[in-house]
Amino acid sequence: MAPALTARHIAGALHPPGGPYDTDVVILALDRADDTEAAIASALAQTGVVCHVFVLDQGSRPDALARIARVVCGRTDATLVSLGSNRGVAGGRNIATGLGHGRVIFGLDNDAEFADGTTLARAVAALDTEPDLAAVAVRIVSHATGQDDLSSWGYPLDLLPSAARTFETATFVGAGHAIRRAAWEAAGGYDAALFFCWEEYDFCLRALHRGWRVRYHGGIVVRHKITAERRVEWSGDRWFYFVRNRLYIERKWNAPWLALMPRIGGYLVRGARNGNLGATLRAIAAAIALARRVRCGSLSPAAQDYLRRNDRAQRGSLLRRCRREVLGPLAALRPGGSIRPEVS
Repeated sequence: MAPALTARHIAGALHPPGGPYDTDVVILALDRADDTEAAIASALAQTGVVCHVFVLDQGSRPDALARIARVVCGRTDATLVSLGSNRGVAGGRNIATGLGHGRVIFGLDNDAEFADGTTLARAVAALDTEPDLAAVAVRIVSHATGQDDLSSWGYPLDLLPSAARTFETATFVGAGHAIRRAAWEAAGGYDAALFFCWEEYDFCLRALHRGWRVRYHGGIVVRHKITAERRVEWSGDRWFYFVRNRLYIERKWNAPWLALMPRIGGYLVRGARNGNLGATLRAIAAAIALARRVRCGSLSPAAQDYLRRNDRAQRGSLLRRCRREVLGPLAALRPGGSIRPEVS
């Protein structure tokens, strides 16, 4: 989680404020100059908190990087650094987060914006109100329609009618979320080996294991731009990372491979039904290789109970989950979004 020695300063402040301050807003950039400019402007317009905006570029084209730099240039409350290559969502957020020391870290996708000028302050206040919260998950809506972005619904489907409310959860969605830095440091940040997909859930498991909680706040909103051609399709690398990372995470918490056979079988069936059998097989092999590098542990009884009450209880019976999670098609992006595969 050190601020990667390879990160090159491009524009804006060399350092965040020297003393204590409220929050760091972390934005990863890779081209999408229009969207990234809007995300930065949205973060800089937040009121009611002292924040510093960190933009980490992961290999944008020179023209896109120059445009992003112009937004940050000369500012004392924002910093743009570049890695020159893509370290993934998990690795990139680790690096950007390590550049600051705000007591709250707000992760914002570069195709997302805060719903209004007080969104960040309300996320910080939610963490301040409950000292044992590790993170606050926020409501993600379509930038164009204001309706829930179903492609960013990362919770049991039965909770979708509660999207405007508040509930305990086992994860958050990367497009917009707030993390208490003390919890971030205690849990060790993201596992950079994940690269992309499930890194939020993996972090939350480590936080829950240490006695923290996670809460979804439907009244705190981020607006997300849903553009199919700019997303990693389920037919490509996304499904590979989805399967590999989920199996790897289970092994990290000591699940025997024999106990994982029903899950692996479900992935194989779903992959075959959706033309992704090859990617599924590669993902399983990669998960086995990745799991060999980690020291396995067991979730605390309190964390296991938390997961039962706040996640698994909402997912229904085994038969219902098989119908929904194994026999259904992979989520295909379409106007209005679609729910991500709910294999948990």
